[in-house]
Amino acid sequence: MRISLRRTAVSLTLCAAAAGIVLAQAAAPKASPPVLIASCGQSTAPDTLNAIFRKVGVPYDVVWAATLKDLAAKPYKTLIITMGASLKGMGAAGVSIDDELKRTGDLIAAARKAKIKIIGAHIEGMSRRAQGAEAGDTTDEQSIDLVAPSSDILFIRKDGNSDNRFTIIATAKKIPMIEFEKNLQMIPELEKIFK
Repeated sequence: MRISLRRTAVSLTLCAAAAGIVLAQAAAPKASPPVLIASCGQSTAPDTLNAIFRKVGVPYDVVWAATLKDLAAKPYKTLIITMGASLKGMGAAGVSIDDELKRTGDLIAAARKAKIKIIGAHIEGMSRRAQGAEAGDTTDEQSIDLVAPSSDILFIRKDGNSDNRFTIIATAKKIPMIEFEKNLQMIPELEKIFK
């Protein structure tokens, strides 16, 4: 009888420990301010995040074409990189997608070295994907190819993931992914991450 009670106690302990591990894995991913928001592709997403972060209430800066100098200007703890390219935006800024990928790749490498958390954000839906681009334009997908697999957290508008593009990356790289449906839903989701 004593042996079976001990076995039961050990089994319960192991089950509780396993449950604790599952709960820990299921917990919402966390990041810390201050936050630097940048773009990979010069889309309008940083403007949207600017409006959203005003309501989230954590310290942040938006620098569309952030460089290593910008990243080092303050003790940033989190770098949010918006994915999705705008040919119009890049044209106005006088840059190409190759320029954007090089600058962003340098930012990612520097953030990794400084142990700054990277959030890859795709918040403009399927219209900011190759399916909504001109024929032959792959700039949106190139932006995703660079940023998404290098992220610590993926923050994705659900309709932009209708083909499971981000789910596949998140699963393969074991990256926690947060999906939302409408822009205002970003506020509580970001509050969970940063507060």
